[in-house]
Amino acid sequence: MLKSRIWKANWRDVRKPEGDYRFSLNPAATGSASGRRAKMLLVTLILLSVSSQIGRAQELNVRVQIDKSRLSGTSLNYLDTFGAKAETYLNEYNWTDSHFNEHERINVSIRIILLSMSDDYNFEANLIINSYRPIYNSHRQTSLFLFNDESWNFNYAPNQGLIHDGLRFSSITTLLDFYAYVILGYDFDSFSELGGSPWFNRAQSLTALARSGSASGWGSAGSSRRNARMQLIADLMNPNFTGFRKAMYLYHRHGLDRFPDNPDEARQQVFTALELIEETAQKATSNLLFNTFFNTKYREITSIFEDAPADLRLKAYQLLSRIDPAHLSEYDKLR
Repeated sequence: MLKSRIWKANWRDVRKPEGDYRFSLNPAATGSASGRRAKMLLVTLILLSVSSQIGRAQELNVRVQIDKSRLSGTSLNYLDTFGAKAETYLNEYNWTDSHFNEHERINVSIRIILLSMSDDYNFEANLIINSYRPIYNSHRQTSLFLFNDESWNFNYAPNQGLIHDGLRFSSITTLLDFYAYVILGYDFDSFSELGGSPWFNRAQSLTALARSGSASGWGSAGSSRRNARMQLIADLMNPNFTGFRKAMYLYHRHGLDRFPDNPDEARQQVFTALELIEETAQKATSNLLFNTFFNTKYREITSIFEDAPADLRLKAYQLLSRIDPAHLSEYDKLR
């Protein structure tokens, strides 16, 4: 099921072999048997090319929920279509040059909590994003990236459309683009060591576009909690956090993906990934990536080690109590 996903992560795409597909279709040749075969072959190649494009699916499968319960007013009905517009924007765009089959699309849930609205349609909102990754040789999926963006200010008026324009800042679409690339980066990192770098690079390039317009929530990384998205991408692109990204690959590709066939080996790989995270955290100046990871994974990690041999279970508990004390009550199950 995931073979082509792994191929994409290793940057080996399914492409047409290079060569010259021109055929001699001059009048003299057209009437001959060889000319007819050439025409048939040309038509077949054209049909195959068209069918391959029809069969190509976009990368994301996003579901958006709009929570407007905190707003009051009688002119909010137009917001009922906002979620569907955001879904269309994210789901019907080709974000990469890679070939995704329909069953390989990345499942994503987005909850937009509208906090306030001004008379000129300016909104303050929280954005909660959760992307998922399938587990190889199973019918299960794992939460890969769970993130709460608490500082989204945008303008959305009735009948407003969402249009892709990578050269112009939009308070809505630039943010959606940013998180689309972050989601892709996390996904590719989980299939190939540091495989998400091109998508993180694209996300980072959008921050410059946003900061050129002095947009709220796009300030310097580390300047405030309300600039978490800037800290997120700064850390992902910082060489000091390379160990964390390598651990993401080890945890998922050599840990979770092997669990259905060899749980003992998979647990050991997960433990090694956690050790690498601890090693990286000891040299880091920001905890955002680590907090995001453990907020996403702490229950899953506990379930992985609950049935481990006693010595490994205790080692896991001791390690987790050091690097993620915020979830110690959950890890107490491993004692």
